[in-house]
Amino acid sequence: MNIVLIEPAFPPTQRHFARALAEVGATVIGVGERHVDALDDQLKSWMTHYHQVPNVTDVGALTDTVRWIQDKVWVDRLEATIEAHTLAAAQVRENCTIPGTSARTAWLCRDKPSMKEVLRSAGVPTAASTAASTAEQVHEFADAIGYPLILKPRTGAGAQDTIRVDNREQLDEALGRFGGQHVSSIAVEEFVEGHEGFYDTVSIDGHAALDFVSHYYPNVLEAMRTRWISPQFVSTNRVDSPSSDYAELREMGARVNEALGIGTSATHMEWFFGPKGLRFSEIGCRPPGVGAWDLYSAGNDLDIYREWANAVVHGHIATRPSRQFATGIVALRPDRDGNITGYSGVDDVQARSGQWVIDAHLPPPGTPTQPVEAGYWANAYVRMRHPDYDTLRELLDDVGRTVQVHAG
Repeated sequence: MNIVLIEPAFPPTQRHFARALAEVGATVIGVGERHVDALDDQLKSWMTHYHQVPNVTDVGALTDTVRWIQDKVWVDRLEATIEAHTLAAAQVRENCTIPGTSARTAWLCRDKPSMKEVLRSAGVPTAASTAASTAEQVHEFADAIGYPLILKPRTGAGAQDTIRVDNREQLDEALGRFGGQHVSSIAVEEFVEGHEGFYDTVSIDGHAALDFVSHYYPNVLEAMRTRWISPQFVSTNRVDSPSSDYAELREMGARVNEALGIGTSATHMEWFFGPKGLRFSEIGCRPPGVGAWDLYSAGNDLDIYREWANAVVHGHIATRPSRQFATGIVALRPDRDGNITGYSGVDDVQARSGQWVIDAHLPPPGTPTQPVEAGYWANAYVRMRHPDYDTLRELLDDVGRTVQVHAG
């Protein structure tokens, strides 16, 4: 099977998709923005050809490139695994008559108001929301729904540029960041109270062949705005337990796939559970970011990249998750902006619980700090696993309390 893989070199985890496709027998043709000389020999060994383009989201240029490839070989699939690339890839699929995620599905998984409108029509419980291109439209929605509200870009990923507002004054201030009276088109949503997590799958023909559930501590918006917090996300190994409460979440995931037309693809679905019960938040038709797949692999005795490749190339998976370990990451923030000067508490944590550490990223002194809102991988972090979910939570809490990142 000949597969065109969009942007195999960046970010660093992208190389695993090329590796996995090659390992399961695919012929991999890379298309990316870097010159071929910037690729290392190992990455190049997994591809039979690499083609540079100025911008992988330029549909016209990408279409021309894929058609050039089609003049040489039959292209069975075209795959993209980065949020910003999924819509362009889907449009090129349709231009070049390559099977896979449709442009409609990719659009619905990118445009939050349209996504939620379709899902509400399908009976999936989700927050009230609207798309707005003027301040007047936002105020009308606020008058009808009330506060608090969430404002975010229509096609953003993660919590970047997401704002919570609790009253009219905060709303007007936030609108200024989106363009004032004539705002760039944004999504405006009812704020949903509750605990937040995500549900990730490798789906085949719309059915979850592999699935994983993770929890945020605290919720993302608070985590990305508060320096002193050492936020975590933790993947549970209790998904298959008869006493777990994940059946409703799995059922919701299946309904979302059906409503949005998701077929064979990785998915990343965010959810809330609170006083109003389980609520859908949003979904991406792609893998999660910040190394979540690496945590799933470390906890489940499998290579999830290879299983994704098996799903794409062969239409099935070869390994079931063992659920042996719960896994998680705790992000460690510098005490101020500047340059990292050192760490304290690392040896204490290593002595107490080093056997449960998967890996740690501790940038050397002199490294410039990144802002709090840059995310879980922005500065330092530690990743851990343990057979018991609650014990893992305690271990991650201990790391967050003990390890300090000093900056000056």
